[in-house]
Amino acid sequence: MKQGRMILMSEVGSTVPRRELGRLLRQTREQAGIGLEAAASDLEWSRAKMYRIESGQTPVRSLDVEQMCRMYGTSAEMTEVLTSLAKESKSKGWYHAYGEVIPRWFELYVGLEAAASRIRTYEHALVPGLLQTPEYAAQVVRTRPNVSDGEAAKLVELRVERQRLLTRRRPAAPTLDVLIEEALLHRSVAGMAAQIDKLMRVSEDPNVSIRVLPLNGRLSQVAVSGGFVILDFPTNGARSAEPTTVYNEGLSGALYLDRIEEVRAYAEVWNTLTDQALSVDESRKLMQRIKERHYE
Repeated sequence: MKQGRMILMSEVGSTVPRRELGRLLRQTREQAGIGLEAAASDLEWSRAKMYRIESGQTPVRSLDVEQMCRMYGTSAEMTEVLTSLAKESKSKGWYHAYGEVIPRWFELYVGLEAAASRIRTYEHALVPGLLQTPEYAAQVVRTRPNVSDGEAAKLVELRVERQRLLTRRRPAAPTLDVLIEEALLHRSVAGMAAQIDKLMRVSEDPNVSIRVLPLNGRLSQVAVSGGFVILDFPTNGARSAEPTTVYNEGLSGALYLDRIEEVRAYAEVWNTLTDQALSVDESRKLMQRIKERHYE
């Protein structure tokens, strides 16, 4: 279904791989201790061209990326990631199939999440990754087929590491607004009592809002679309430097959407869900009752 949706996309496709490529190229250059003007000079490019590439404003050839990687002394693994992103940046739309175009160990979404100023996430089946306890996260990663103990441990470690962005100081921690279905709190998952404790505790942080959609809620479009994340980015003056992006993950990969009409559709669903959700205080009280009734 999602891949069919991609075929129907217009000439103006997702800018996600291009923006992520620019961000990673800038990071690798800075890690190599090379200034922007020095890199541009060695590559025989203008400073303006280098800036456009690193800000994701223009596509770049994979051969040029390989040349940049040689100059920066980039590892073979990261060079593979960057050249793959360069090839994908020319496609009309973008669907990230894990383990195919981009190596599985590289989590593109993590980079977008870390750059966001506001994260809105709706979940109907699982506690969002940014709020999972290690024990709950371990149960989640074990649902993936053929995951070894070592891979599972690394995935849990990544999930825990991601959560540090909620308490970082520089840049300022993003705002996290979460909507979850009450039903997922009733699932028989090991460590659910501790998981609910964490949800209640984190919901008291000034930059985190957790609201529950009660069991008696009405059906909406999300009954078909499932969980999703809306990422907003810091503004540069009166407008955002990067377009708002919707992330929708499925069994075979993840869909990234940043066209205005697509983002608007998800934003409208988000607004509908917020109207149906309990308040933050009511949600915290409901979570406490569920914990006492089922897990104590």
